[in-house]
Amino acid sequence: QVQLIESGGKLVRAGESLKLSCAASGRSFNNIAMGWFRQAPEKEREYVATINGRGDATTYADSVKGRFTISRDHAKNTLYLQMSKLKPEDTATYYCAADPRPPRNGEKYGMDYWGRGTLVTVSS
Repeated sequence: QVQLIESGGKLVRAGESLKLSCAASGRSFNNIAMGWFRQAPEKEREYVATINGRGDATTYADSVKGRFTISRDHAKNTLYLQMSKLKPEDTATYYCAADPRPPRNGEKYGMDYWGRGTLVTVSS
């Protein structure tokens, strides 16, 4: 059974840093693009960052560029999101996802695998 399990979310203060992890099991994602997404209360899920299979190409949403860093450890089959200079507007449930494909059936994002999320709360 393929699983993506996020961890690391917690309550932090504005300006602090936090590192999220996403441990994959059930198969290797070493050659598969992965990403982080987030969903704030009463808002749609939004893209945060992606990384390619080799780990040498990344993309970021404008809202996190310069503050967040996505990375991966192939040996551990784990994806990371280092977040710094956190803001209250970063408060959301953060989801790890893998294996992009075209969205279908009304999906906003097409990813074959999703984790269950980890909650990050940033207080002002």
